[in-house]
Amino acid sequence: MSSLSVLTVLAGDVDPSALEGALAGDDIHVVAFVHGLEDESDPLLETAADVLLLVCGEPSDAALSFVRRAGAHQPDRPIVVLAGGAENGHVASVFEAGADDLIRVPDGEWWRVPELAEQLTFVVEKAMARRSGSPAVSEAGLGRMVCVLGPKGGIGKTLTASNLTVALAATGASVTVVDVDLQFGDIGLALGLRPDRTVYDLARSGGSIDVEKLDAFLAVHSSGARALLAPKRPDEAGVVGAELLSTVYPLLRSMSDYVIVDTPPGFTPEVIASIDSSSDVCLVGMLDSLSLKNTKLGLETLELMGYDDARVQLVLNRADSRVGITPADVAEILGRAPDVLVPSAREVTRSVNEGTPIALAQPRSEAAKAFRSLAQHYTPHEPGQSNGRHRRLRIGRR
Repeated sequence: MSSLSVLTVLAGDVDPSALEGALAGDDIHVVAFVHGLEDESDPLLETAADVLLLVCGEPSDAALSFVRRAGAHQPDRPIVVLAGGAENGHVASVFEAGADDLIRVPDGEWWRVPELAEQLTFVVEKAMARRSGSPAVSEAGLGRMVCVLGPKGGIGKTLTASNLTVALAATGASVTVVDVDLQFGDIGLALGLRPDRTVYDLARSGGSIDVEKLDAFLAVHSSGARALLAPKRPDEAGVVGAELLSTVYPLLRSMSDYVIVDTPPGFTPEVIASIDSSSDVCLVGMLDSLSLKNTKLGLETLELMGYDDARVQLVLNRADSRVGITPADVAEILGRAPDVLVPSAREVTRSVNEGTPIALAQPRSEAAKAFRSLAQHYTPHEPGQSNGRHRRLRIGRR
């Protein structure tokens, strides 16, 4: 797109000089920096700009009210919130107020946001695609991408992602799994793969990314599946951002029948980019009140983001645990029944420790059957039918 005009509204004690450098670039033109939200008749609502950028700490009631007012005044202008505060705080309320996207900033250090101008351009393109009724990513010629999601940690996202990967690979399809838990990703351990090359190395490689280059950074599993692994150390995570992932996903989908994405807890920018690039979401929960509360919030947040409920599969891990909550209770709490029930088993823990997914280690186990059942939700109805991409891995540079 051509140069993006941005009206930047500063809520609270935010120094505009801290943002000027981050927003500098040929593709961004800052129309004005405006301080304060109090005056409802402020002419800023009339100011012509492609996007309204609201910069604040943890989004306050006043900030959310401003988003609603600005959205009502110019419904066709995308609103992006650049916010500090807790990683998952007010995510649902920001979208509910009418914001098109949310960019999180650690500790309010606005000037340290990597490639802020590129992120802003990307989220505005997504917002415009949503408003025009077009998908954020064209599905033509692309494999299916499943984003494995869970707002709470320790509920079995990596277990689900790794077993779904090998279960799909067992059908003869080409599958690539991506570990977006950039600080503490465990897909490599779950699949018994050495992190010789990771997404951090890809980000540091420089230059443009095409299919041939990307293929060189994928680890190969014995099942035939490939993996783009998380960085080896937490301090390397900052090099990888939503912009890089949004470049990588279409390439992976062009060279794979299926792309599986394992995510960290919460709705980080990388997770939001993954959701926007996906064809399906697999939401994982467990039989405990904290997990179910967060799963319900996750479903509500996906709805506020405009994600089609028909493309969300719900997996209940350790579904046979006797903890006073039944699958029927889960359906009542969440408003829908789980699609797949994964039972508890010592073999599951053993398979994780050994780096061999239960779908391979104990294929006749009930847990393995459950993960194959999940895989069947994404496979074609006709036996032997595939998307026809698994022989394209050695094509030349584009």
